[in-house]
Amino acid sequence: MTPTRSLTPGALASVRAVCVGGGTGVPASIKALVSLGIYPDAVVSVADDGGSSGLLRSHTGQVPPGDLRKCLVALAADQHSPWVKAFKERFEYANNHTLGNLVLTALQETTGSLSESIALCEQLLGAVGSVYPASLDSILLMGITHDGQRLVGQSTLCKSETALARVVVEPADPPANPAALEAIKAADLLVFGPGSLFTSIVPNVLIPGIRDAVRQSHATTVFVCPLTDVQGETWGLNAAELTEALLAHGLQGRLDYALVNRRQQAREAGNVTGYFAAIGSERARETTPPPVLSETDGSTAQRSVVSDDEVVNRIRAQGVKVLTREMSDAQRPNRHATPALAQAFASIIADSKGL
Repeated sequence: MTPTRSLTPGALASVRAVCVGGGTGVPASIKALVSLGIYPDAVVSVADDGGSSGLLRSHTGQVPPGDLRKCLVALAADQHSPWVKAFKERFEYANNHTLGNLVLTALQETTGSLSESIALCEQLLGAVGSVYPASLDSILLMGITHDGQRLVGQSTLCKSETALARVVVEPADPPANPAALEAIKAADLLVFGPGSLFTSIVPNVLIPGIRDAVRQSHATTVFVCPLTDVQGETWGLNAAELTEALLAHGLQGRLDYALVNRRQQAREAGNVTGYFAAIGSERARETTPPPVLSETDGSTAQRSVVSDDEVVNRIRAQGVKVLTREMSDAQRPNRHATPALAQAFASIIADSKGL
């Protein structure tokens, strides 16, 4: 898929975009869009229960701040400002909390409002877009793997030994954040991901109000497929299976584009082939689970998500257009390179506008 001509900077700047997800993935889409002159909003998952966010959630009862903080930092106008650096500062001697997490928590305590605390941080960081939690209430994430294990909690699910088949939230119908709904309804472009599919992206569309707003939106929808196999929750799944899982959790018939990395690297001998039928098999259970990458370490071994011709055709059979590009960062191959992701978004925008 290639546009017939490039969009002008003015045309790109007029695009209203919303990135949906959480974790370290959505900031990649935010930075790529900002580099095009598009200033997106972010709708962010509130299911995190691990690390600094999990501790603050359990101690205060507040919505976990970590994913919100990452998106706020990504939206900062000056990525080199002292405040941006301070927000990312992590204190190993204080339960490994980041300053940004503590500031968001303290502001919510003093203002009594999560939305107001986020708005104050947006002002402090000079954010070029807004960050909206998908719900103003924390949600509990639960899932079942392809070999029948039932798991509870986001931090448990993302370390699953075999791929997840289905996830649900508790309560089953958490209230959607009205501001997030308004942002989705006004969007021209909705970007899902990249990031952990079942624990960062899917939790947003499991909220009925968010899912309904996406389905009713006039926006072009894009799924940014993960580059690499780095977490147990999607261990062995190829790009088609990842796309099908997103569709099965509420976006069936509502996904316009899938953006996948063009590398067609074969699995190592003895590893899971990637097909759902194999995930719960004896061979899958014998496969050593992959290591989980930290936010700062991109050197841990990982495998590319398979996206060969057969996989791409399988995605297209779902009625989804596919754009394949080389998008991995040379230094951190588990991360998207901002220029390549930006060019891919520009192509999708041009194509969706019929240019």
